[in-house]
Amino acid sequence: MLTFITRRVVLAVPTLFGISILSFIIMQLPPGDFLTSYAATLAQQGEGIAAEQLEQLRIAYGLGEPLWIQYWKWISAIVFHGDFGLSLNWRVPVANLLWDRLGWTVGLTAVTIAMTYLIAIPIGVYSATHQYSKFDNFFSGVGFLGLGIPDFLIALAILWFAYAFIGADLAGLFSPEFRELPWSFAKLGNLLQHMWLPILVLAWHELANLQRIMRANLLDELHKPYVLSARAGGLSERRVIWEYPVRVALNPFVSAIGFVLPELISRATIVSIVLSLPMTGPLYINALQSQDMYVAGALMLLISALTIIGVLISDILLAWLDPRIRYGR
Repeated sequence: MLTFITRRVVLAVPTLFGISILSFIIMQLPPGDFLTSYAATLAQQGEGIAAEQLEQLRIAYGLGEPLWIQYWKWISAIVFHGDFGLSLNWRVPVANLLWDRLGWTVGLTAVTIAMTYLIAIPIGVYSATHQYSKFDNFFSGVGFLGLGIPDFLIALAILWFAYAFIGADLAGLFSPEFRELPWSFAKLGNLLQHMWLPILVLAWHELANLQRIMRANLLDELHKPYVLSARAGGLSERRVIWEYPVRVALNPFVSAIGFVLPELISRATIVSIVLSLPMTGPLYINALQSQDMYVAGALMLLISALTIIGVLISDILLAWLDPRIRYGR
């Protein structure tokens, strides 16, 4: 098992290096650069900036150097010093902007994934073992709604309903009076009162998708000869279901973890804007619009790293569930 994990970790390193190159190339694809966007914004506001001043800023930010030098300075500072560069828009180190927002993003996403899997597995198992029952039909309908309605629309509907009928403002993670206060049990309680909404909005789509995956996988296993043999051997129905077909059906279900993590983070971008959450989404959109290359590149790289971590976690769980995977070539 240790050899399998080590091999996967070693393979992740060149993958992350290749992603960093692609991230830097994508950062350079839009026409112009931050200073071009900055000059255009000033022009729209009726102000101007001299060409000499623009050139001085270009030299100061290293934008006039060859791309490979810009890339090496960027990636070497991240690897050796943990320095993601200076935000051209905010005029502060990128790390100062990232860590708090990334912490909220990863925290909410991790809680959402944990709750989604804990709920999706029993629902999928029950739906498969009670096919076409009222319970199965109900959750199939809820699942289709979750897959068909955009997350941001669900968030807007809940916000409107809460404000119109209850008088509650659910936007953000804290009420206005708690945002600047130090941590306390009262502030933690206020966080829990607001936290359920983004978790519900983000989990609905994934829960609908994962319970359908679990249901379909288990239905494929329930009619195979080994299940019929286990029943004929006198094993209880609970043991027949949970010890054999469920474990086999979990393989593709667990492999989805590697894709659920980046998908949740990407969908949380719009949701965080709608719900006014202090996550990476609004910062990412702002960086792309203003061509703040160091913020956009850092977020792109970190989200890609989370994707690799998600795939690694799914590989480890699959190897634990099915020994054939870790001994395969």
